[in-house]
Amino acid sequence: MVRRSSVASLDGGTESAVYGEESPTERGRSNPAAKSPWSGGGGRWMVWPLRVILWVAILVIAYRGITAIVLNETPSSTNSSGTTPPVTSAPTSFPVTLAEAYALQFGQVYLNASPASANQRQQELAAFIPASESQLDPQFGWNQSGTLTLGSEQVASISVRSSTTAVVTLLATVNGRQMELGVPVYYAGGSLAISGQPAWLPAPAAAQLPTPQPVNADQNAETELKAQLPQFFEAYAASSQDLGRFLAPGASVTGLGGAVTYGTINAITVPQGGASRDITVTVTWLLPDQGKQGAPTLATTYDMSVVDQQSGKWYVEDIRASTQPMGTQ
Repeated sequence: MVRRSSVASLDGGTESAVYGEESPTERGRSNPAAKSPWSGGGGRWMVWPLRVILWVAILVIAYRGITAIVLNETPSSTNSSGTTPPVTSAPTSFPVTLAEAYALQFGQVYLNASPASANQRQQELAAFIPASESQLDPQFGWNQSGTLTLGSEQVASISVRSSTTAVVTLLATVNGRQMELGVPVYYAGGSLAISGQPAWLPAPAAAQLPTPQPVNADQNAETELKAQLPQFFEAYAASSQDLGRFLAPGASVTGLGGAVTYGTINAITVPQGGASRDITVTVTWLLPDQGKQGAPTLATTYDMSVVDQQSGKWYVEDIRASTQPMGTQ
């Protein structure tokens, strides 16, 4: 009689014929005795402790949330070192444009001084400096000797130090010499004041220009343009109707409206290239109604874009202030 393999059922050790014959290695082995079922109920004894822990956690979270709402608490944050950063409020925006205009008006008063108008200067300064300082030093540092004469001034820069303080730097010409003046300005509640003595600062230093690079000039094109450009500059100076005759298609150039009249071309540089070239031209202008020998003249330098459209007939595409270093023309 052939035996069939069997597997013990889950409920009591009875066998169920499901896998066919037993393998040879299994033959001859005695079946282990069936274990008696455990009376613990499949771990149901752990359910109640877990429920207790869960309810305790819920109650703690709810308590912390209610406490934070009542006490208006916010979560604390820490940086990489583990310390809590200090709480800072966002600064009020400093009125940059207003402070610049205020410093300009102050400079008009401060940088003009003479014994004859000392009383007027004192009264005008009082509008910019606190009353306590005005009483101690009515002339704000000037000893009422000699003169200061302001030629011109403009804002060079502003350095905002906080929501209430800034330093406005003025670029000015005083007694014929260029200088800078650092003016401390205080702002609060919509009001401004000069908060301290200004600082007399050096004027910007003269920059050293780069060494001009040699230009591979096109002598033929220079000769052609020297002969053609004088008529363009005459029309350009006068803003005449003939100006359009010298312009390339699509170009738009606004003339000088008679502010000057054409004198001569001092220098012209035309590099090698194709039909389109970027050139540099130095022109001498004459003042209006003074086009006679010995009249005042003014030399100016332009960068121009020109195009050859008719085998040596050049037309202007653009004219602008030159950025070429001196010595390249």
